Amino acid sequence: MVLLGISVLVFVLLHAISSSPGRAVLGVQASAASVAAFNHAHGYDRPLPLQYLSYLGSLLHGDLGYSYKLNQPVTALLGENAGRSAFLSAVSLVLSVVIAVPLGILQAVKRNTVIDNSLTGLAFVLYSIPAFFLGLVLIEFFSLRLNLLPSEASQATTVLGVVADPVSMILPVVTLTAVSVAAFSRYMRSSALDNLAQDYIRVARAKGLTERQVLSRHLLRNSCLPIITLVGLSLPALLAGNLIVETVFNFPGLGLLFFNSLQKEDYPVLMAYSLIVGVLTVLGNLVADVALAFTDPRIRLH
Repeated sequence: MVLLGISVLVFVLLHAISSSPGRAVLGVQASAASVAAFNHAHGYDRPLPLQYLSYLGSLLHGDLGYSYKLNQPVTALLGENAGRSAFLSAVSLVLSVVIAVPLGILQAVKRNTVIDNSLTGLAFVLYSIPAFFLGLVLIEFFSLRLNLLPSEASQATTVLGVVADPVSMILPVVTLTAVSVAAFSRYMRSSALDNLAQDYIRVARAKGLTERQVLSRHLLRNSCLPIITLVGLSLPALLAGNLIVETVFNFPGLGLLFFNSLQKEDYPVLMAYSLIVGVLTVLGNLVADVALAFTDPRIRLH
């Protein structure tokens, strides 16, 4: 039902932008007769509810439409670009969690110290900086001034090609990771502080366990529960972040495809991208719930 609602909303909004897809496809120089013929041939002159039902029927058969701007089926376009976007998202997500979890615990253990205050200030700065601005700053500093890293991401057509060119992916990955680390570390710090005040931590310390054992065996597992939920909910957010990062660094993925399609008013591609975001939102919630059930026995009992 969620995906159905998303498809209806996006379909209506995209058609509200332009009442004539034929004009968007053929261009402003096309004659009125040509535009009318194109709209009639593809059913764009029918009532909007009938257009949607036709689109929904095609969607149920796995047909996401055809991009007349790029002269390719939308499914093929998504297949060409999805792997590279997935790679960028996966690497950034793993790095974000690996960095944010120990940082959050460190801040909780060192609460209100210079370390905690410094990391908190840095997290707020990174969290408040738009991704596109951070990317431009990194390009200006590391590419243009120091000439250490390329300003453009890998242009390889395959994921293996991207993996084989890691230097060109440093700035895009750092840009996408920095914002996520700032958000994850704040949640991790708050969760760790709550758990440090619990009785089971006092009992563990009373048993004579070292501080390292208390943190690794008891605090870490329980404090990571909110992060599991946050990671699941971050899947669509990462895709949105990809849109900005891929555009800034000219990385050929789903984000750049969406940006170019938005400029060209390529409605089938825009619809497909919006549906992917909706699917990721639903899957993210499902994955988070399942992961929490495996991690926390108290949830399984309910």
